[in-house]
Order: sequence, then C-alpha cells, then structure tokens
Amino acid sequence: MERINVTTGTVWENKVGYSRAVKVGNQVFVSGTVAVNDNNEIVGIDNPYEQAKFIFKKIEKALIQAGSKLSDVVRTKMYVTDINDAEQIGKAHAEFFNDIKPASTMIEISKLVDPKMLVEIEVDAVIQK
Repeated sequence: MERINVTTGTVWENKVGYSRAVKVGNQVFVSGTVAVNDNNEIVGIDNPYEQAKFIFKKIEKALIQAGSKLSDVVRTKMYVTDINDAEQIGKAHAEFFNDIKPASTMIEISKLVDPKMLVEIEVDAVIQK
C-alpha cells in the first residue's frame, strides 16, 4: 500500500521529524496541529475559539493535500490546556463538523509547547470512494 507524507513546511516538521498528515490507502492521519501561521506566529492569543477555528482550517488544507476532505473525518482529538475553554473550542468544532459528527475526544493536558497555545487538535479520516 502506498504511503504519502504531507508536509506544510513548518519549522517543527523538520526539526522533530514528522509529517502534518500521512495517507495510507484510504486513511489519512493528521498530526497534532496548533494555531501557528506560516510566519511561525501564534494566532488567537488568549482566544481558544479563534485558535480552534484556525487549526480546523489548517487541518482542512492538509486533508485536501492528501486527497481528502472534512466530510471524510471520522475522529477528532482535542488537547486543551484549560477544560473551562471546552465550550468555546466545542463551538469551533461544531462550525466545521456539526453535519459530519465524527467520534470526538477532548482532553485537558497540563501544557503545550508554548504557553500561548491553548489547544492542539488531530484528526483521522477515511476517504469515501
């Protein structure tokens, strides 16, 4: 089965040695994604809703590069630094997935790589034929 690695050129991908997404067969696995733009700046500082929206857009681009789309997503995992932000992050999730309704998990963690990062999201997708 062919494996395709999708990269977005971020500093961390080469520094750590990972791909933004990996496609194997009809499955796509998107790595944990944070709200960092192409200039390596954090988007939506102090705003979990804006960070989550930015992340879902970034994930959508990676899915498209892998030949997939948001409607193929079967699971989302959201790692949050403050569970009190769940409603705001959930609101962003619903804006992208309310009609799709993938399996989903939200987990509070102690911290991310940068204290200004409030949420990290990963998704799994199965491309429908």
